[in-house]
Amino acid sequence: MARGLVVGVDVGGTFTDLILMDQATGAVKLAKVPSTLDNQAFGVLAALAEAEADLSDVDLIVHGTTTTTNAVLERKLARTGLITTQGFRDVLELGRRTRPQAYGMTGHFVPVIPRDLRLEVAERMDASGAVVVPLDEAAVERAGRALLAAGCVSVVVHYLHAYANPAHELASAAVLRRFWPNDHITLGHALLSESREFERGVTAAVNASVQPLLERYIARLIEELAKGGYRGDVLVMNGNGGMVSSRLVAKEAAKTVMSGPASGVMAAAYTGRRAGMENLLTYDMGGTSTDVALIRGAEPPVSNEIELEYAMPIHVPMVDVRTVGAGGGSIARVTAAGLLEVGPQSAGSTPGPICYGRGGVEPTISDANLLLGRLNPGKLKSVEGGVSVADVAAIYLEKLGKPLGLDAVGAAEAVVRVANIKMAGAIRMVSVSLGADPRDFALFAFGGAGPLHASALARELGVPRVLVPARPGITNALGCIVADLRHDFVRTINTPLDTLDMGQLAEVLRGQAKVGKALIEAENVDVFSMQQSYVLDMQFVGQTHLLRVAIEGPDITREALRAKFDEVYFRRFKVRLDNVRAMVVNANCSVVGTRAALDLSRLIDPAGRKARLDEAQTGSRAVYFDGAWHATPIYWRDHLPEGFRLTGPAIVEQMDTTVLIEPGDLATGDADGNIVITLGARP
Repeated sequence: MARGLVVGVDVGGTFTDLILMDQATGAVKLAKVPSTLDNQAFGVLAALAEAEADLSDVDLIVHGTTTTTNAVLERKLARTGLITTQGFRDVLELGRRTRPQAYGMTGHFVPVIPRDLRLEVAERMDASGAVVVPLDEAAVERAGRALLAAGCVSVVVHYLHAYANPAHELASAAVLRRFWPNDHITLGHALLSESREFERGVTAAVNASVQPLLERYIARLIEELAKGGYRGDVLVMNGNGGMVSSRLVAKEAAKTVMSGPASGVMAAAYTGRRAGMENLLTYDMGGTSTDVALIRGAEPPVSNEIELEYAMPIHVPMVDVRTVGAGGGSIARVTAAGLLEVGPQSAGSTPGPICYGRGGVEPTISDANLLLGRLNPGKLKSVEGGVSVADVAAIYLEKLGKPLGLDAVGAAEAVVRVANIKMAGAIRMVSVSLGADPRDFALFAFGGAGPLHASALARELGVPRVLVPARPGITNALGCIVADLRHDFVRTINTPLDTLDMGQLAEVLRGQAKVGKALIEAENVDVFSMQQSYVLDMQFVGQTHLLRVAIEGPDITREALRAKFDEVYFRRFKVRLDNVRAMVVNANCSVVGTRAALDLSRLIDPAGRKARLDEAQTGSRAVYFDGAWHATPIYWRDHLPEGFRLTGPAIVEQMDTTVLIEPGDLATGDADGNIVITLGARP
């Protein structure tokens, strides 16, 4: 790379965030613009323009996108057909026969591919890969042409036990390629070579359904960037926290699901490692939703057991992020039962919260923070002039206050409390429910709205410290820059440990590592080093749920592997079952190409920092805490001196967010521009 100009850009539901970093000089430019949901490429271009980026000088663009995630959640998918084994067309709909709601028989489920587009052909393998029924290739051609006639633009071939022997899926693909008009042919075994037909089929169906959408979007983006003078490659974030070239990303489009939240977790791990806080609960509150994750030892958790929503398992490796519908734009309302609810519906970026002045008329969390004095009405990302606090208060009083018997400020405080309870529940889901004590972690607060609520959430959860990064509102974009190249592989073994050929297991793992290295070497990105990690999915014979057992390398003895599995099982369940047979279900390998480290201290220009804390103060205003108004000093983040100390109440404002320091809490600054909030005792 000539100058080392790197752009990280993340498209969220409300805002598109961008960081432009010159790796040679450390100079940084930032941008935050409203997302353009009809065509996300225009939002990316607008962010580049706001950062005054000369695309002809940019060497690399790394992009996190919500295109595939939103398409799945909203069911705005490409018309897709399925060709499957005779008698198994309904596997995708039958699933595991669980219920959307744990209690009662209510709920709604829409399969990715409707039943009339799921066709069967004669073929059958058994679990060992032996042919039971030969493939009827003529039936495959008839099914493919029928799906084309029905308007399908993408097709899935998903056969029983293809993970054990993919011959029939490969033969079917050869038949389809003779007349299918594009490359949108997904083979179940190629994307996910593991057992469990439901999970493998859903993953393949999701991939095929979003593939045309992602390919079209990436093509538009690259075309627009090329018009601006960009000649480099675009790397796209995957849900596993790694990156892949735009030339290859559409082939395995399902792997980009949840790539936006994953980039934020990668940035959190990177920032926490530099700050000396390697155990983090990440809390990303944006305009539409809140994403949470747990990081131990500065290593983001990657799982291939993620269920995006009910009956929507996407079993490709993804950073384990949980989402709730509570963001700055989440709409508050009083139900017919007189209860206050917040989210999951969001005002988004258009029209947005009332305080944005773009025509929004529904009360949101952002509007509540404005009424409580926590947001500066003059510095919102709004249209010229915005909306007055009195206008917001009038709507709050009418829509929430009167039904609840509260004034506008009381209603705003209630909205914030309900939202905090909802978000605290999500954090418990990734910590307490998995046996982790929140008191052993720091809360890493980011997103445009995260630092406003972080201290209250930490107090609710018993977390002693909050870490607010230098640029919370664009941390996901930073994650795009600091992320490494990564490829994950899974192969079903499904064999009891006492009969497993350990040499064959080692050969599988070495083969996965070899493919991963080749893929990274083919990318046009400099890597500092290359590392491999190996994990086996194991269980006791007869069980359903899996435990992940990390091993140091491909060569491991049967006895050593059994000891590792027993230890993992004991840590989870506090019981030892020495006489029960263990089974190796899947072999997993991750290959990571590590990129050179970046200096985060330049995210806030060192030249702008003042010598004294009082020089960073821009004024004061009344802010509502615990049922009373407090005179609260306001500081500008870019002017805070390194190593500052202040006791709340205080507010720190910056371009991309507002940090709330509650009464009695201690805030300090570090060399990277992070703010560490230590919670004080409260009456």
